[in-house]
Amino acid sequence: MTQPLASLRKSLACAYSAAAAETVALGASALDLRLGGGILRAALHEAYAETAADAPAATGFALALARRALAGAEKPLLWARQEALTAESGAPYPPGLADIGLDPAAVAFIRVRDAKEALQAGAEAGRCATVGATLIELFGEARAYDLTASRRLALAAAAAGAPIFISRVGASPAPSAAASRWLVRAAPSRALAANAPGLAAFTVFLLRQRGGAAGHEQHEWRVEWNRDRGAFEDRTFDASSLSGPVASLSVGGTPGESAPQRAGRKFG
Repeated sequence: MTQPLASLRKSLACAYSAAAAETVALGASALDLRLGGGILRAALHEAYAETAADAPAATGFALALARRALAGAEKPLLWARQEALTAESGAPYPPGLADIGLDPAAVAFIRVRDAKEALQAGAEAGRCATVGATLIELFGEARAYDLTASRRLALAAAAAGAPIFISRVGASPAPSAAASRWLVRAAPSRALAANAPGLAAFTVFLLRQRGGAAGHEQHEWRVEWNRDRGAFEDRTFDASSLSGPVASLSVGGTPGESAPQRAGRKFG
């Protein structure tokens, strides 16, 4: 009995290792090359926004990553969000989700009071085999999201084989169990015909990559989200063809508040 049991354990360990090493390509060749093929699927990933103006960009970037991870899988995305973020950066916008390539009907949205509830909801969803990806939006420094909490989320993602994304607004990057950590800003987009706003554009900084060399090589990119391909594209911008910064349409503005007002506000 000893030999068969040992063989079974070895097989299970190999299968788990293979699942843990599976990557999700972002579509942008230079970025995927730097990442060694893409981000780890069964892992925790963080996207940071420094200001209110970049909050939709960080969330949009995380949603686009989730869209890449969900490609070909008929599983929903669970999105847990603190109530404070609706007042600060707007409410989820179904046409924006569709523009990313996510079916709004396949997004389970949960609005919670604080970071602790958001993390609890995200951890429960992350452990569920029927959920294809999880997004947790946190406001401010969020003390509940510490190293221990991040480890729980990372273990949940590894066990379920599905990614968990954390979008942090107005927080300073801190040590965590995340496999990758990004700083995301809205970037100028290329104007389309008749000077229409271009595709969602991002400037992304790779702050951390598990097993990678962030900080020792180029780790800043400008990318666009190609909604037709459902993928990111590397972008070298021609200043003469740029329109204003365009982030994802996944969130909208607070009713009655102008874009300059939202853009000018900082998080404390």
